[in-house]
Amino acid sequence: MYLNLRAPGRRSRAAAGTAVVIVAAAGALGLLSACGQPSHSPATGAAALTPGPGQHRTPGMPGATGPGGAAGSASGTSPMPGMSMPMSPSGKGAQAAPVAGDAVAIENFAFSPATLKIKVGTTVTWTNRDTDAHTVTSTGSGGPLRSAALAPHATYRHTFTEPGTYAYLCTIHPFMTATVEVTR
Repeated sequence: MYLNLRAPGRRSRAAAGTAVVIVAAAGALGLLSACGQPSHSPATGAAALTPGPGQHRTPGMPGATGPGGAAGSASGTSPMPGMSMPMSPSGKGAQAAPVAGDAVAIENFAFSPATLKIKVGTTVTWTNRDTDAHTVTSTGSGGPLRSAALAPHATYRHTFTEPGTYAYLCTIHPFMTATVEVTR
């Protein structure tokens, strides 16, 4: 270790940068050893993951085997027991069909339905069913949707008075997007 005999605040930038790197490396090594993993394992990928004392591999975990001896989990099941995840096809071409109604659920970090079809004069209610806060905010400038952060179980309402297509997102989680289609 380096002993600094200079007055406080007189360390060079290079020495300060070196100290930060040393502390970060020592912290990472300590974290790895605290987790029961060697600090320099030659294995990589799923083969490098081994359960610690009192732990076991669960199907769906990296390196675990699923039905039939294949790595991973069975198709259509959650990769993590006790966790629910929507098992919809991924990809940009897999847009859900528009749904008629007046309610949008916010859960599993998504707006459901992703496309809502309504008539002019309809009041839409968004309900946050997640454990994290979300917003309902028009994409682009000048849109009508501008909710505050919605705590879990909170709602936001807006009455659509003009026909059009209104795209919106959660400003906290911008990957969450949806659309309201308003017709006469």
